[in-house]
Amino acid sequence: MTRLSVNINKVALLRNSRGGNLPDVLKVALDCESYGAQGITVHPRPDERHIRYHDVRDLKPILKTELNVEGYPDQHFMDLVLEVCPAQCTLVPDPPGVLTSSEGWNTLEHKVFLKDIVSTLNNNGIRVSLFVDPLADMVIGAAETGAQRIELYTGNFARDFPLNPELAIRDHIQAADAALTCGMGVNAGHDLNLNNLAFYRKHITSLLEVSIGHALIADALYFGLRNTIAMYRRDLQTEKI
Repeated sequence: MTRLSVNINKVALLRNSRGGNLPDVLKVALDCESYGAQGITVHPRPDERHIRYHDVRDLKPILKTELNVEGYPDQHFMDLVLEVCPAQCTLVPDPPGVLTSSEGWNTLEHKVFLKDIVSTLNNNGIRVSLFVDPLADMVIGAAETGAQRIELYTGNFARDFPLNPELAIRDHIQAADAALTCGMGVNAGHDLNLNNLAFYRKHITSLLEVSIGHALIADALYFGLRNTIAMYRRDLQTEKI
């Protein structure tokens, strides 16, 4: 069964837009867990425009499910992750100031750099996932860094899905198969939503985890957070598909 990790960055963005502590990011995270989320994802950025570094520190001791911390592994980020020791660290190749993660690592070009980072995280008991485009050679390169998982970038899939679902999923099937051959677990994320998630899960049968934030929080404005999490969980159930 594929696990749902809820990304709460947009909750923090709403809080930060007015100052104060409304909505309460910690309470929302705990509510997400109680409503069925099987993990919480945060992506602190250098400008702390949504999740702040102290949020990550405050979340770790109170969560009952897995904490997944995403980010570019500069020294500031690495210091935080090694202090907090989340269950999983997802490394993304974002340059400073980027709006959102929109491409994966070139794991061949950056293999030596990533090997060192992955080794440091693994030595501290942290599972590592590398954010990659759905390309078999990038998946193989990720395996050679020592990372345990990949997170397939699904932005292009979501863009192309309304036009040709079978074509949109093709590269992801091949990349997931390459990951299995390399002994890696498969995560996925970016622009997955209630329109495309069940189809993605049906075709990526090895999918261990999805990390969803923007669409889920937007849906919660209409359906409520409890109902929305239940809807996303339902789309991930093997029985439905």
